[in-house]
Amino acid sequence: MTDWTDRRAAMVDALATRDDLRERTLDAMRAVPRHEFVPEGKRQAAYEDTPLPIGEGQTISAPHMVAIMADLLELEPGDTVLEIGTGCGYHAAVTAEIVGAENVYSVEYHDRLATKARATLESVGYGAVSVRAGDGKEGWPDNAPYDRAYLTCAASTFPQALVDQVRPDGILLGPIGDQRQVLVRAWRRADGSLDRAEHGRVRFVPLQ
Repeated sequence: MTDWTDRRAAMVDALATRDDLRERTLDAMRAVPRHEFVPEGKRQAAYEDTPLPIGEGQTISAPHMVAIMADLLELEPGDTVLEIGTGCGYHAAVTAEIVGAENVYSVEYHDRLATKARATLESVGYGAVSVRAGDGKEGWPDNAPYDRAYLTCAASTFPQALVDQVRPDGILLGPIGDQRQVLVRAWRRADGSLDRAEHGRVRFVPLQ
């Protein structure tokens, strides 16, 4: 029988050694059972620090990237968060562990992935996360404004709808670029413009 708890603890210990992460982020990574979000055929690799395929040409991000993004978002309990690219739901679960599941809204392009993610989130205790299938470039205006918004897929630039749906002083985060992607964190000014900072090269599947 696989001891998933020990494997998860070892993964988080390695992340803590490698990256300067907040304890709140590390606690969230310890809490969420990544193996439950990984397809059964890939489950033995669930706590390796690597992306894994989840179907529809999509991947579950490597644990270190999920942790770094949670940290850069400076998530706090009670923040309302918009995620573009639900995938299998793992990243949303980590976010929910910090801010509260009822405060997370996630948009997934593929109906099948959205349905499966919703079921997995429910089964592991994050059923209050709101997931819908749709065009992520449009965001989810019904629940705006958001304190934070992030992309788990690469875009040429932050979609204007996302910028509009984040409150002033809110943070947007995502892999930006086509051939060359950079993880960009941006603060939204009151006039809707963005202050940007780059946080290294990354490689994500493209926004659809």
